[in-house]
Amino acid sequence: MNSTILTTIAATGFTVAFFHAAIPTHWLPFVLVSRARGWSRAKTLGVTLLAGLGHVAVTSLLGLGIAWFGFQLDEKIGAAFPWVIGGGLTAIGLYYFWRQWRGGGICHHAVPGGHHHADEHCGEEKEHSHWHAELKESPLVSERKSDWTVIGGLFLMLTLSPCEGFLPVYLSGVQFGWHGFLVLSVILALGALLGMLIFTWLTLVGLEKFEVKNFERYEAALLGGLFCALGVLIVLLEH
Repeated sequence: MNSTILTTIAATGFTVAFFHAAIPTHWLPFVLVSRARGWSRAKTLGVTLLAGLGHVAVTSLLGLGIAWFGFQLDEKIGAAFPWVIGGGLTAIGLYYFWRQWRGGGICHHAVPGGHHHADEHCGEEKEHSHWHAELKESPLVSERKSDWTVIGGLFLMLTLSPCEGFLPVYLSGVQFGWHGFLVLSVILALGALLGMLIFTWLTLVGLEKFEVKNFERYEAALLGGLFCALGVLIVLLEH
C-alpha cells in the first residue's frame, strides 16, 4: 500500500512539474533571446537546461525545509498525520481554485530588464507580443552584452522563480522519509527539465502554433484539482 501511495504522489508530482514547465516563461524567453542573438538550437537547449537546473535546485532546497518540518510534525502526531496532510493538500487545492476563480491564476512574468508585472489579466493574453516588447527593453538582447552575461540573466530569471506548485508535493511525501524526498526531487527534475526542453525545441523547430498558453491561464485550476485529488487519495489509501 505504501508503494501505491508513493507512486501516486510521484505521478502527481511529475504532472505538476511538467505542466508548470509548459508555461511560456519557462521556455519562450530562451527562444526569443536565441533568435535575437543568433544562437544555434544546441546552444539554446543547453542554456535552457542550465537555467532549468537552477530552477530545480532552488525548488528542491525549499522542499528540503518543508520535508524537515514534516518530519517533526509526523513524530508529534503519528497516526493522525495522513489526515493532516490530506486535509492540508485539499485546503491548498481549494486555495488554487479560489485563485483561478478570482481570475488571477498563477503568473510568472519576469524578464530581466523588462517592466511587465503580473496582474489579474495575465492569463488572458492572446499572443506572446508582451514578451517581444519586454525583450526590446531587456539587456538580454543587447549586442554590447557578452553571451555569458545574457546566460547569467536567463539563469537568474528561473532560479529566483522556484516552482511553488511542487512544494505541497514534498509535504505529501514526508511519511516516506528522506527516500521519499529524494524520489520526489528526481521526479521534479525530470518533469521540469523535460518539459522545458520539449517546449523550447518545439518552438525552435517552428511549431509556434503549438497551443500552450492555456496552461498558464488555467494552471491554478489544474493544481487545485491535482492537490484536492491527492489529499483525498492519501487518506483513502492509508485507511
